[in-house]
Amino acid sequence: MRLLIIGSLSNQIGAASRIAVARGASVLHADDPAAGLEILRAGKGADVVMVDVRLDIVGFIRSLEAERIGVPVVACGTETDAKAAVRAIQAGAKEYIPLPPDAELIAAVLEAIVADSHALLYADPRMERLVKLAAQVAPSEASILITGESGTGKEVIARFVHQKSRRASQRFVAVNCAAIPENLLESELFGYEKGAFTGAVARRVGRFEEASGGTLLLDEISEMDIRLQAKLLRAIQEKEIDRLGGTKPVKIDTRIVATSNRDLKAEVRAGRFREDLFFRLNVLNLALPSLRDRKADIPVLAQHFIKKYAEANGVPLRPLSAGAKEALLRHSWPGNVRELENTLHRAVLLATGDDIDTDAITLLDGDGDGGHDDGGTGSLVGRTVADVERDLIIDTLRHTVGNRTHAANILGISIRTLRNKLRQYVDEGHAVPAPGEGDAQAGL
Repeated sequence: MRLLIIGSLSNQIGAASRIAVARGASVLHADDPAAGLEILRAGKGADVVMVDVRLDIVGFIRSLEAERIGVPVVACGTETDAKAAVRAIQAGAKEYIPLPPDAELIAAVLEAIVADSHALLYADPRMERLVKLAAQVAPSEASILITGESGTGKEVIARFVHQKSRRASQRFVAVNCAAIPENLLESELFGYEKGAFTGAVARRVGRFEEASGGTLLLDEISEMDIRLQAKLLRAIQEKEIDRLGGTKPVKIDTRIVATSNRDLKAEVRAGRFREDLFFRLNVLNLALPSLRDRKADIPVLAQHFIKKYAEANGVPLRPLSAGAKEALLRHSWPGNVRELENTLHRAVLLATGDDIDTDAITLLDGDGDGGHDDGGTGSLVGRTVADVERDLIIDTLRHTVGNRTHAANILGISIRTLRNKLRQYVDEGHAVPAPGEGDAQAGL
């Protein structure tokens, strides 16, 4: 684990640093948020950032968001820093660690944050065969293409490949090609020099350089503009990249793992994806089965999500009733594991009895006993296609608790298409769920 600590090491934060090192973490240090940003811009990378609450955590997190640097932030401070801790959590810090430091607490928090959402759980024979194949090909240096429907767990498999590779001790860097606007993706991947464009206030090392020596995941690569695909192909072939505004190429040693929820062969035929790039990426293919084709995984995953969200929300850990389990097994899961996770998150919040029963299970297409997500889409006769599409998109957004990327994946459209639709709906006066708004909140 790579930990970046921001704050003075002359006090109790120094003790926290020594505990992290003793537990096997690689620790970098910065005196203040500005110096911490410089470390992250330089591509040194971190799995977690621990920041003294007496510093400007709110400004630091906003800077991370503005520069699209994805790293979880943990606040730390003494009990007298309660108001500062609340502000940090409200700004987006994942946890608050009280000082003086407790060794077990620090270890548990850091490990939980790094491991969050990356657990590889399965019981179905089809997944068992796929995991075995992934472990077999992981030690090679070949590029790997992971395909499957949205929400099947492609990033989880990509991280598993990295962990089983000879690069496991180096960095794993993930870039969601669908979530980053087209005009920013190039600078995100290849980095830029100060002054390369308006807003380039300092040199920023790109994800290729940050992942050098390790693994770079290009998530949903089918969403990448075909013009940028040419530059990506050159980077893979030549093992060098050009920063925007740079004067000389930079050598890299980066293994590529890419994912797609689309048929890339069809995208090639349609002229939306370069054939030469497809062959370069598709040296080895791992095809993830949909959740409806591996039903034996559903009870295992359901129990995991119930435990996770019961602990996260401070509510009792309730078992699934037989009826609720049957409803889960009967559902078709168009959103796959991601939809199952959202469904169980809601169920944990909505359940009131001794167990999680069918009344707490709300499903997207309303085929469960407790389903009530049709939102007016049940009767289609007499309605325009545009009206039905709008209701489907907004209902799906509620289902994902306002998460745009997850909603786009479930709907099978690009994040850019979804954003354009939502802007249109807002302009037309329709209510659109904001991030964090949706069924889980509406049911409370």
